[in-house]
Amino acid sequence: MIRFKNVSKTYPPNTIGLQNVNVHIRPGEFVSIVGQSGTGKTTFAKLLIAEERPTRGQIVIGGWDISAIKSTEVPLLRRQIGVVFQDFKSLPRKTVYENVAFALEVCGASQKRIKNIVPQALKIVGLASKADRYPKHISGGEQQRMVIARALVHRPKIIVADEPTGNLDSLNTREIIDLLKKINAFGTTVVLVTHNREVVNELARRVITIDQGRIVSDQEEGKYLL
Repeated sequence: MIRFKNVSKTYPPNTIGLQNVNVHIRPGEFVSIVGQSGTGKTTFAKLLIAEERPTRGQIVIGGWDISAIKSTEVPLLRRQIGVVFQDFKSLPRKTVYENVAFALEVCGASQKRIKNIVPQALKIVGLASKADRYPKHISGGEQQRMVIARALVHRPKIIVADEPTGNLDSLNTREIIDLLKKINAFGTTVVLVTHNREVVNELARRVITIDQGRIVSDQEEGKYLL
């Protein structure tokens, strides 16, 4: 599903993001990418969604080499990879329904398809009853669930969640992680980038630890070691 082959990323003038990273994430896995701030885990996520390009090495997703992906091909990749960030990136003047529908509208989806898919996505994340509310009228946890619904509308094979609970309290954090586990149970590969030790240890899933741009540990049912 996802392969990093001898991947390095260097930022000008000479800042190392990743060094010779080799990793294989299988279809349907739930993998946590962990490490302290500035160690390379966010670089890993940015390379995975083609927000950055590797300096060296090869990144393959589902047989597609995205190492030198063209800008015009990035939207197609993003339809296969749902992305969830710490920043909700909500559209304040649009309702919850409209925020989720927007992800389909920008891709030229028909109104018929939008009316079919958006309610399904909202139901999965538990926001069907709040479809007509605006972001400012729902909680932070609900806003993050709205973002996850927006990531689901293209029915992606992979969800990349970069610090999705960073702005949430412990109760909402648990709800978001439970939702990601639910999505994973449907067969979607989940890549969780986080520094939250408690979340990672409770998950008891595969943990890849990055330190100073290198993978220092890769454990099935692992723990946050650093």
